[in-house]
Amino acid sequence: MRRKASELPAYQQAMGLLVRREHSKRELKQKLRQRGKEDGEIDTALETLSRQDFQNDERFAMALARSRQAAGYGPVRIRAEMAQHSLAAEVITEAIAALPGNWLETAQGLVARRYLRKIQSDPAQSRKAVDFLLRRGFEQKTAYNAVKITEWPVEPDLIDESP
Repeated sequence: MRRKASELPAYQQAMGLLVRREHSKRELKQKLRQRGKEDGEIDTALETLSRQDFQNDERFAMALARSRQAAGYGPVRIRAEMAQHSLAAEVITEAIAALPGNWLETAQGLVARRYLRKIQSDPAQSRKAVDFLLRRGFEQKTAYNAVKITEWPVEPDLIDESP
């Protein structure tokens, strides 16, 4: 006979959450509290999961950083999101430093896909492109340099005609 999820111990509920995706310790604690678990039971479960390496904040930070980079976000935004998960500063720094690629190239790719034709026809659109990159979490210097491309690619697959 299957037990209701609310009847399961905190350890099993946390394990069920970790099977789906990585979670920070803070995130797991919050979800278990919402499910009515006591702080003592939660702390014991999280200690056990950490000891068994099922829950690891470093691994979570790397997964989150890779995911956000792939979604086109910059290091400032990624760092802020990781800080919201109460990750240690050195964990955040290591995760961002370990990301592959070049932030300037990533920013240039975003600008080329979204603003290529607009900037070519109206240079004032460069400001909108910079604002877009800043909202995505790129550093100011990177955003300005990404827009200052001297030769824009003419590849049709980089052009996004949507408004």
